[in-house]
Amino acid sequence: MHKLSLEELLGTQQSSTTVHPERHPCFNLEAKTKYARVHLPVAPKCNIQCNYCNRKYDCPNESRPGVTSTVLSPLQAVHYLKSLTPKMPNISVIGIAGPGDPFANPDETMQTLRLIKAEFPEMLFCISTNGLELAPYIDEIAELGISHVTLTINSLRPTTLAKIYRWVRFNRRVFRGEEGGAILLEQQLKCIELLKNKGITVKINTVVCNGINDGETEEIARKVASLGADTMNCIPMYPTENTDFQFLGEPDKDKMKALRTKISAYITPMTHCARCRADAAGLLGHDSEEAMSMIGQFSNMVVNRGEGRTRVAAASNEGLLVNLHLGEARKIYVFEQSRNGYHFVETRNAPPEGGGFDRWKELAEKTLVDCQAILVGGIGQSPMKVLQSNGIKVIQMSGLIDAGLDAVYLNLPIRTLCRSDFTRCGESCRGTGTGCG
Repeated sequence: MHKLSLEELLGTQQSSTTVHPERHPCFNLEAKTKYARVHLPVAPKCNIQCNYCNRKYDCPNESRPGVTSTVLSPLQAVHYLKSLTPKMPNISVIGIAGPGDPFANPDETMQTLRLIKAEFPEMLFCISTNGLELAPYIDEIAELGISHVTLTINSLRPTTLAKIYRWVRFNRRVFRGEEGGAILLEQQLKCIELLKNKGITVKINTVVCNGINDGETEEIARKVASLGADTMNCIPMYPTENTDFQFLGEPDKDKMKALRTKISAYITPMTHCARCRADAAGLLGHDSEEAMSMIGQFSNMVVNRGEGRTRVAAASNEGLLVNLHLGEARKIYVFEQSRNGYHFVETRNAPPEGGGFDRWKELAEKTLVDCQAILVGGIGQSPMKVLQSNGIKVIQMSGLIDAGLDAVYLNLPIRTLCRSDFTRCGESCRGTGTGCG
């Protein structure tokens, strides 16, 4: 008799999702007029203060990084995208670029990426960051399939960086002058190599400031190319009101063309940057007015923390029965509803024991971020409160996982099995409820 594998029993299917890197309009000139991108403004805080940046909101006629008409929560961002994508079917890229720095807001950024990846697995995902606090998250963003990262590196010299940045906040301390510049630069250069080791495409942004760093672009290009960066974007500084550099003057087109020609000896230059807003949506240089009007509606939406989640988790030994207390589970089985019944998605490692409250917080916010409910044989009060406060319904039961899925998706009553019902197959069976040998 053929013994069915777990995958055969559960109907596991290989994903047919295909991601197309050539469809990224920022990294591929030919995609600029075909494919749209959308930026999700979920990261308002920043960990550095640039002397050319004023992160002023509600500037609909101004297109530059750091500007947005509103800030969204991760779940608001999900609802916004679900409404936007039918109206803009050529969207190929979903990015997070502020209005602050994504990793000065790591919880919001990572939760958004997890939720959006679950809803739109076919999309390209990218992040634009200064790199100061990126390193601890590189393994996770690689696992999530983030394919493109942009790092803003404005100089290799701490003396120059001291002129560009008023302060740098790292590890809860504020650094100024050359010390702050040196710390920022060390983290940025380290991240290039870490990202490339994960196979992630890296673009370097350099904001060209007249009389400050305009003579340093070649040495930046040479260095980042040696570390594996794929392309470099020289951006003319935009004089912004109420900043230290407001009277510095914007580099002209001839100057920028000459700089791009020089760096091309070391790295491929980007020549079609649109200096995008943190809430940009549409083709490069042609943002959608409809998207701009839509996003404001979603910023005022009150979203239940359980909304936008379509999957159900289970604490199980083998993926067929709910037969573990949550605290015992080393792996979590995840399922979702499909046209043909219930589909086994994957198993996920549960956070290790000994973490106390942080263990359950990690389980709720990371492991189960796309799950609306979890089926468990038992659960303590502390994890129960954490999961429920994060919008995850907890169902205590024993028996077939399908029965629990019926309860969640079809609102059917659960038929809970007694332990004697599922520990043995028959009189001659000596099984223990962990699956027949």
